Amino acid sequence: MIVYPTQENYQEAIHKLQKGELIGLPTETVYGLAGDATSDLAIARIFEAKKRPTFNPLIIHGSSQETFKDHVVWNDIAEILSRAFWPGPLTLVLPRVPTSRISLLASAGLESLAIRVPHHPVALDLLTKFKGLLAAPSANPSGRISSTQAIHVQEDFSELFILDGGNTTIGLESTIIDLTTAIPLLLRHGGLPVEEIESLIGSLEAPCKSPIKAPGMLKSHYAPSLPLRLNVKQPLENEAYLAFGHTTFKGDHILNLSPSGHLTEAAANLFKMMRLLDNTQFCGISVAPIPLKGLGMALNDRLLRAAAPREL
Repeated sequence: MIVYPTQENYQEAIHKLQKGELIGLPTETVYGLAGDATSDLAIARIFEAKKRPTFNPLIIHGSSQETFKDHVVWNDIAEILSRAFWPGPLTLVLPRVPTSRISLLASAGLESLAIRVPHHPVALDLLTKFKGLLAAPSANPSGRISSTQAIHVQEDFSELFILDGGNTTIGLESTIIDLTTAIPLLLRHGGLPVEEIESLIGSLEAPCKSPIKAPGMLKSHYAPSLPLRLNVKQPLENEAYLAFGHTTFKGDHILNLSPSGHLTEAAANLFKMMRLLDNTQFCGISVAPIPLKGLGMALNDRLLRAAAPREL
């Protein structure tokens, strides 16, 4: 059920969360499937609803930096990044405080937590009124295309109580930085370009064989049901095409992430357009080349995972 964020519906959402139930929550990145982060029952329901591997941790959402101080070991780099980019599409992985009440299932039993403050008025209002923390992975079955509109959430979870916050403004999941190591590691490209982060704290390292500390690290992820081909300049017959920039291809099977070649616009449209083209009338989806710079790094990361062989 999709509802507008009125005071009455906020209270209904909080009532459901307090009972260990789940709701659909808009953020600036994608819609989240949200539950009380301290409730083992709620976290178990998230994993069950998403059919998500239990070794894949969840991101914990709070209304401010202060809401996390009793749950993670803060450090200077976390202070710099949170002051610069929160609220916003940045997730920080920090050591977990042993006394934290956040469900161990939410962190997949790891000694770390992935945390962020979302930049969306509905999410922030609810978190403030709830006076707690929410685990909120993307509101879609695990490995499938993320939801950027309330109707997308309803398509996947028809019985869910969903707060409608309109279209997401970024449309890509958050960038994830691991701060549990001596040198910060980039775990996932996302809605905050890496260049902006590196301008404040220096170069990031990418882990060679890191254990799964955060969402989006599985090789196969964000996948449509149809096969996906990348860096395609001309689609095959009966193949849907996701264009980028100027194209001469036309038709109902052609969608353009950004006719002007704007990466921010492309990021906002990616999941929505993949959903629209994920139709059995086509034999597959091909995607035009996208520049490997700025948000293009995150776009290519999502597309590579969407095109990878499915992980069971």
